Amino acid sequence: MARRPLPRIPINGSAHLARGRELARTATDGATDVLHPLITITRGLRRLAAAGRRKWADTPKDKRGSLFFLVASVVLVVALVPYGPLLAVIGLMAAAAWRGREPAAPAPTGPDEAQTQRLRSLYEALAPYFTAAADPEPLFVHGGDWTKAFPAFDFDGTGRIRRLEVRYPAYFTDGEPESRARIEHLLHAKAGRGREYLFDWDEEGNQLTVTVLAPLDTGITAQRFVTAPGETVLGFTDTTGVRRTLPLDHGGEQRDVPPVVWRTGPRSTEPHLLVVGEPGSGTTTLLRSVALQALQHGDVVVVEGGGTGEYACLTGRPGVLAVECGLAGALASLEWAAHETERRLIAANRARQAGHPPPDDVRRPLWILLDGPGALGHLAAADGGGRDPQALLQVPLRHGRPANVTLVVAEQFDGLDALSEAVRQHTRARVVLGPASPQQLEEVLGELPRTTPASEIPPGRGYARLGTGPVHRLQVPATPDPYDDATSESDRRAVLDLLPEPTDPADPPEAGSALPGVTVEASGTAPGQPRPDVPAAPPKTDALPPGVAVAEG
Repeated sequence: MARRPLPRIPINGSAHLARGRELARTATDGATDVLHPLITITRGLRRLAAAGRRKWADTPKDKRGSLFFLVASVVLVVALVPYGPLLAVIGLMAAAAWRGREPAAPAPTGPDEAQTQRLRSLYEALAPYFTAAADPEPLFVHGGDWTKAFPAFDFDGTGRIRRLEVRYPAYFTDGEPESRARIEHLLHAKAGRGREYLFDWDEEGNQLTVTVLAPLDTGITAQRFVTAPGETVLGFTDTTGVRRTLPLDHGGEQRDVPPVVWRTGPRSTEPHLLVVGEPGSGTTTLLRSVALQALQHGDVVVVEGGGTGEYACLTGRPGVLAVECGLAGALASLEWAAHETERRLIAANRARQAGHPPPDDVRRPLWILLDGPGALGHLAAADGGGRDPQALLQVPLRHGRPANVTLVVAEQFDGLDALSEAVRQHTRARVVLGPASPQQLEEVLGELPRTTPASEIPPGRGYARLGTGPVHRLQVPATPDPYDDATSESDRRAVLDLLPEPTDPADPPEAGSALPGVTVEASGTAPGQPRPDVPAAPPKTDALPPGVAVAEG
């Protein structure tokens, strides 16, 4: 008897089954989306009915008759009112839809496992610094409870700490800079390098707040700033450091950015500025930005010690009295500035004695921008022991504020030792640009900043301190040399639009001048601006106001 063959199992049966499951799942999802309102209302009706049964069960038996009579009366009134049943059904459906909605997923409370591990590691790292052997109940102890030490914290999307509050014991020496520096260095290393942190110490409450700062914007270009006469914008900082903002045009949009404003004039407490940085850090950019702002209301004298021609764009512009790169021209310009300061003091004193306001030429600000005095001093020493140009700065530095004369000095770190005592003493507004060690920052600013340094420092990035005020992060507006081939067309046009239109064509180069059309006579008169009332020699000291001395020469 022949055997019947077994039925053959199709090879692609699993594929058919998988396709069938996918179709069923798709149909189920589509039906759920279509019937979602009906499902929600049904769930709400079920919940309302359950709530009604619980209410009936919770009502005492002696009061159920009254409750039934009240419900029946309401139903009767609704039935007799025109459109009452329809409105009742609509109201019931709305209540069922509201009650049947899905509850929102509860927000996660507390840190997850990775965040908890990060906080615990921070706690263990801080324990040796915030623990004393004589403390009977230490807040920080190895293996202790970190929740008491960190009352508030916040993480960013990558799981790194964005803000952290640290409670520390009262016996910690938070008034000593060395103790603070150790804690800040530890938190900077443990919370994640490559970011800038702000450390806010509350000595009264024994609490430290660590905040991650956003990087400062480097795309702000030179433009007209909305400032009053006597106000100069050095750069821009964080909203936590200043209470003022300036409207700016940034990328075709209007933005409000907090500035670092330096106030000059007769009532200024910091009448002169010192800028220090490494080559390429943006010191020349800052001086060029200051010159563009100073030309709106005053006159400018530029003395460049490096001889690179970074200020050639200012040559021949109205209000620019001189742009000097050579030693002879620099000495003549600075000597004229000293004589002009003395003349202004005498004119202002005579006007006050006569009961008149100071003359207009005295009230008009005069800016002296000196870039690289150390190089000029070296040239003077190599020229046979000539006079140091910094010796001519004593009169503008000491008496420049009442005479409306402002001095801005820029120097590199390796030339700080060559600065005279008068420059160090009278330049109370300080700016440090580029990379600098904590020792260099403390030497120039007199105080360490409350923020950690950035991982990448672009040109024009640094710190500023005006007098005894706080140290601010600073980003200088981009003000490149418009005659440089590496400058983009937009930046070149932004700088040229701020410059006054030249009035006279440039003259041929003269002796003692590194740029065409720039000369300073030996008598101390500025080129193109003859001042017959400027004395050729310093005036007698008895003509000055009481208490004002004049350095000889």
